[in-house]
Amino acid sequence: MIILHNPTIVTAEKEAEGSIIIKDGKIADVLYSENEDYGFRMSKVLKENPEAEIWELEGKHVIAGGIDAHVHFREPGLTHKADMQTESRAAVAGGVTSVFDMPNTIPPATTAEAIKGKIEAARGRCATKIGFHIGATNSNTEAIKELISNGSEEAGISPADIAGVKVFMGSSTGNMLVDDRSSLDDFFSIKEKPVLVHCENEDTIRTNLNIAKEKYGDDIPFSEHEHIRSRRACILSSIKALELAVKHGTRLVLCHISTKEEIEMARAAKISNPEIVAETSCNYLWFCNEDYDRLGSRLKCNPSVKTAEDRAALRQALAEGLIDTIGSDHAPHLPEEKDKCYTQAPSGLPSIQQSLPVLLTIAHEENIPLTRIASVFSEKASEIYSLNRGKIKAGYDADLVIFDYNAETIVNNADQYSKCGWTPYEGETLRGKIESVLVDGQTVFRDGKATV
Repeated sequence: MIILHNPTIVTAEKEAEGSIIIKDGKIADVLYSENEDYGFRMSKVLKENPEAEIWELEGKHVIAGGIDAHVHFREPGLTHKADMQTESRAAVAGGVTSVFDMPNTIPPATTAEAIKGKIEAARGRCATKIGFHIGATNSNTEAIKELISNGSEEAGISPADIAGVKVFMGSSTGNMLVDDRSSLDDFFSIKEKPVLVHCENEDTIRTNLNIAKEKYGDDIPFSEHEHIRSRRACILSSIKALELAVKHGTRLVLCHISTKEEIEMARAAKISNPEIVAETSCNYLWFCNEDYDRLGSRLKCNPSVKTAEDRAALRQALAEGLIDTIGSDHAPHLPEEKDKCYTQAPSGLPSIQQSLPVLLTIAHEENIPLTRIASVFSEKASEIYSLNRGKIKAGYDADLVIFDYNAETIVNNADQYSKCGWTPYEGETLRGKIESVLVDGQTVFRDGKATV
């Protein structure tokens, strides 16, 4: 038994001092010192469990480990830049204890056999818990519906092995653009699993890129990225996705929202379909187009980082509860890959190791209560994906993060666990130093070091 004694416990409901009792990898009980019987109940626990390991945590905070349903760990096919082992260590260093990996690998995870291969590759190698989304194509709608309803006896996987269905309504690796209207209708009619969408209008992007090439040739400035992967491209695609979600009652996750317009569109669509989930990334909460001149290719991601006004709107949506979840969209590339000209530099940012510290810093800057952070970091995702983790509640898995909210850390590339070895947050001063991370009650990160 482990007793986390006297930290400030942060949940979506409240922030209060107390103690967390951990037994056999589960949260056995949560005792709050504000309750009159706290002393009596703690004395009883200590008397009945004299062998208990007591962690004195006065002045520290505890929050449920993050559930990041939007990562790209690059395995299989791209393991020269990242793999499940290295990226899961980066995740726990950022307070994330559960991840769901996206399907745009090589080969893409669009079949039962591909999902089975990823499950086997992850076994015994990850510091986090890990699950997998299956990828939609214009031709695999019936196969996915069968898989999420009945599993695949031949591949040896069950419906529980599929976290969600990812639909790319914008270009991606591996022939996964879904642009057939009939196929989209079929995918949006799915009820068994969340449907996650990447929304960018491909025709708009192609037109914008051609204009930029005509103007700049091969020397396109990276500041043009927000105009090439434009807000119009996002809005047009998100309109279509939200209309389909309202039509079918889809449990839709609108991924990596980057514009103020999409926030308002999601707000309106939720009235007709409360199952719609608004996701954004810390990258859109932290950076804006003013950072392109400083970071260049290191800020190139899809959708693009937009304006300071969009960033402010996203932060406001986080504060007021419109943003439901945070997905890092962790997408590593090697420095030598990123340090090419615009048309050759791949899109994607390695950022999962900064997940919780960035959120804590934003909470401090914007006076956002930590209860909101608990909700978007883990609790809402726990509900969306029907998990027995992500909440500080008796019976839930003891996946927990202990941090010093008042401490600050300067981000350094040399400290990154990701195989790519860099982060766009280098040099930033972030609030909230992560001290320990537990998965199923076992320490996976402590004293600034991953222990697995």
